[in-house]
Amino acid sequence: MIKQKTIAVDVSYTGIGLHSGTEVNMKLRPAPVDTGIVFIRTDLPEKTQIKAIASNVTSTLRATTISNGDVKIFTIEHLMSALFASDIDNCYIEIDSEEPPVTDGSANVFLELLEKAGIKEQEKEADIITIDKLYRIDDKERFIMVLPYDGFRVSFTSVNPHPLIGIQYHDFEFTSKDLYKKEIAIARTIAYEKEVEALRKMGLGLGGNLDNVIVYNDEGWMNKLRFPDELVRHKILDAIGDLRLAGRIKGHVIAVKSGHELNTKLAKKILADFT
Repeated sequence: MIKQKTIAVDVSYTGIGLHSGTEVNMKLRPAPVDTGIVFIRTDLPEKTQIKAIASNVTSTLRATTISNGDVKIFTIEHLMSALFASDIDNCYIEIDSEEPPVTDGSANVFLELLEKAGIKEQEKEADIITIDKLYRIDDKERFIMVLPYDGFRVSFTSVNPHPLIGIQYHDFEFTSKDLYKKEIAIARTIAYEKEVEALRKMGLGLGGNLDNVIVYNDEGWMNKLRFPDELVRHKILDAIGDLRLAGRIKGHVIAVKSGHELNTKLAKKILADFT
């Protein structure tokens, strides 16, 4: 029997938000069985809680946003990906802003925070979602689907018109947290230089810089890559985090050109069948 898990002790981190550009203090705290992953806005008088489940997703513009009424938390996908990889079922996430810190643009710092906190096994069986049929979300030439599989695997094809990137494919089977840390967690978010100014006019990417975003232009990469196919590996990182909003999934995810919108639509579809 696989039991539920939480973290053993509190752990904190301070940084800036990728899109908000504001400083944020974040604390991860242990939570009782059946709590799930719950964000708490400590900067608000009522300390509003938002459960990290697919039905609470309200926006997927450049990041995944969850809300409780007018209160929101956005860009949660990197942290959710690390929580999935660490088998964490229950955790309180206290933050004093609308967005978790971007760290270095990957999930690695969050993974290290969870390792520092330690894992505590709890006295109740974990609710593992075992995919027993095909689920698929399509949008013209883009799609994401998940089918039955004895384990967890993501096969992702990224298609980018820029000749520097083109088509990238990566197949990742989650067999251990160490493999995730080596192959996926350190892949960073990516932006095209010509899009940066437009994003900032929309109030997005205000905290982005060459320390936390890989940027490319028409001449090449503006910073050093960790992998030749870092873009598609980060797409896998995002997909894992978005699908964690449905729960801890056991299945084979296959995606072509998918992003937060399709990922979370799939998560909502799965969640609806398993609750």
